[in-house]
Amino acid sequence: MDVNIRSTSNDDKQQKKKAAIVQFRSSISKEENLEKALHYIDEASRLGASLVAFPEFTMAYSPEEQDADALYHIAERIDGNFVSAIREKVRACMVDTVVTMYERGEGSNRVYDTALLIDSNGNIRSVYRKIHLYDALGFKESAKLLPGNEVAVPVDAQLGRLGMMICYDVRFPEMSRILALLGTEVLVIPSAWVQGRMKYEHWQTMLRARAIENGCYVIAPDQVGNIYIGHSMAVDPFGSVLLDMGEGDEGLGMVEVDVRHVYEVRSRLPLLNNRRVDVYARYADTMQRYVYDDKAG
Repeated sequence: MDVNIRSTSNDDKQQKKKAAIVQFRSSISKEENLEKALHYIDEASRLGASLVAFPEFTMAYSPEEQDADALYHIAERIDGNFVSAIREKVRACMVDTVVTMYERGEGSNRVYDTALLIDSNGNIRSVYRKIHLYDALGFKESAKLLPGNEVAVPVDAQLGRLGMMICYDVRFPEMSRILALLGTEVLVIPSAWVQGRMKYEHWQTMLRARAIENGCYVIAPDQVGNIYIGHSMAVDPFGSVLLDMGEGDEGLGMVEVDVRHVYEVRSRLPLLNNRRVDVYARYADTMQRYVYDDKAG
């Protein structure tokens, strides 16, 4: 896939920074996926990226027939060989990296779906374990995966202040709002968005909505091939689609991010300031009230 780089003027170069988005087709081979990931980190660095972001399930594709025990065998601890090799490459290339892995849980044969932010010195700055498991539309991730229980506090990176979510999390606007209130300027959402009726429409609509309602950039690398839609995307704080990588190929897409634009948009469209938390507080208990009622019989 061709690399897409939006042009900049000389006056803007110090403010604008490049983000590399990897559209990835994971195989069942962890070793093969690691080799490809290291190549993309090299390429992102060569192109001057401040951040390279990989999709969900970078470590390996887990087909439906693969059971929890087999996936647990593939998984590693955060200090295992997979992450150690990524950290070494990141340190050599000096580019912040968001990468995902299967992390072995304690006392269980299931694993966490974990995203890591590794800084340009090779240090792990943030660890996020996916909170919302995809038990919907015929899938049941909880059969193999453990849910996380914490929102990862945003951290400063070369590109800006980064918050992380993973895939199905994007359907829950509460989470992105929490991250925005904690200071997120760039929301990175590694994903493996499954094909199906209206799934691309859901994907694009929700990524744009999360960007608009929070006035932040959204960087959403996605899996392609296997059962996934591709269409890795980047959206600016006013909802403009900066990049859509389509459904066909693996590759590296490049976009420019300027965090000044975050504050310009939030000033003109002050959604975070205009919230009526005094009113919302009266209905706080409704957060626990919803009970599923299957009227379909």
